[in-house]
Amino acid sequence: MMLGHLTYAQEVGILKYDGGGDWYANPTAIPNLIRFCNENIQTNIDEKPDNIEPESKELFSYPIVFLTGHGNVYFSEGAINNIRNYLISGGFLHISDNYGLDSYIRREMRKVFPEIEFVEIPFDHAIYHQSYDFKGLPKIHEHDKKPAQGYGLFYEGRLVCFYDYESDLSDGWEDETVHNDPPDVRLKALQMGANIISYAFKN
Repeated sequence: MMLGHLTYAQEVGILKYDGGGDWYANPTAIPNLIRFCNENIQTNIDEKPDNIEPESKELFSYPIVFLTGHGNVYFSEGAINNIRNYLISGGFLHISDNYGLDSYIRREMRKVFPEIEFVEIPFDHAIYHQSYDFKGLPKIHEHDKKPAQGYGLFYEGRLVCFYDYESDLSDGWEDETVHNDPPDVRLKALQMGANIISYAFKN
């Protein structure tokens, strides 16, 4: 698979960031999303995601990496440069706010891309219309009685980072017994996750 000038295998990674936040939250989420994609949108992704250090050159082997958690996120200078180079070379980052991540991830991503800001992604954007059509980001869990919002970082016109806020998408990918979400809610979360993977693999 070719994205930008990088060649990727069908594997995905989980970003193992510093700062003390629980980067390892939702351990069943990504494996379940991978399984859903392999069964429903004809991907052939390795079912075991890899934990990736943000400074590692191995980051460039993945078409998409995921980041979630509830607390502090810290990127070293090496991580900042590596993540930036990865994203502008064709990589893709999905951030899922598990609640409490927002101020930290905005601060750190501002270091990665000081020249651009997160903007809310319009509902007609292609990421909402891959294998599944959405009129916006599905709401999985309630936190502060705010609407679910999908934010993005666009570098030279290309969406390089998708950030789900007040949605808890990755909670919806977890095993059914973890949160006891209704089947239709969990399905929407998995379908939106499949759209994100599909978009990252194609763009």
